[in-house]
Amino acid sequence: MTLRATAAAAVLAATALIGLAPLAAAAPRGPVPQPEAATAENRAAATRAATAPDTLATLSRFFAREGKVSLTAAQPRIEGEAIPVNHLSPDFVAGRAGAPVARLEFLASQAVSSDGQQAALWTARTEAGWQVVNIATGDDEFRYARLGAEKLPGGTVFREPQIDAWYVAGGGRVLPLDEDAVRAVGAGGAGLDGYRARVAAAYGDKLPGSAYAARGGAGGYAEASAEAAGTPVGVVAAGALALGGAGALALRRRRAAVA
Repeated sequence: MTLRATAAAAVLAATALIGLAPLAAAAPRGPVPQPEAATAENRAAATRAATAPDTLATLSRFFAREGKVSLTAAQPRIEGEAIPVNHLSPDFVAGRAGAPVARLEFLASQAVSSDGQQAALWTARTEAGWQVVNIATGDDEFRYARLGAEKLPGGTVFREPQIDAWYVAGGGRVLPLDEDAVRAVGAGGAGLDGYRARVAAAYGDKLPGSAYAARGGAGGYAEASAEAAGTPVGVVAAGALALGGAGALALRRRRAAVA
């Protein structure tokens, strides 16, 4: 697995070094349900948060954090409109009637620096309104959205964060978009019922309200701790964004997470 730095901790870790105030730390920590759909109004609110002067200033420091570009030369810009990012739904895992395979987790805006670095701004609805809650290097969210639209037009692109696998679902099928998803469901994908059986077996005893959740395990919805597994895994973003709803922040790197 390659590594992906995301800001809530890449930024938290950098704070002591460059005085960078982490965006997510300013957001209220209580769980706030995300909207069911990325309406035009929600997209506009996410774009306003992503293009705010304070956000662009933080992006400059983020892009300059490893010395790839100077703080003054970074000149970050936001390209395109915010897109929805869906994650595997715990209601689907639990087998609730009519539950879709995925639910909206946050909106992502694509940031680009003057030297070509890319990052995704994760924007979510909080008690204080729409705010940027994390910054992640690279373009995963946008690349897989494009791949999903090409592979299954009109399908729902979503991520299974416990194994960092990306899929597109539609017509009763779940098709893989990356190597982790291929390992999970095969190159030809799986039927929706077969996929639910797999995730129910993997995570059904780790949902909110489970004994696993009561022990404080990664929001009640992760495969194992980093220490126990030897490989970093986990599901964490901000506020109510973790699938289990615990709302912890953690250092995430490309295609892996340190809980």
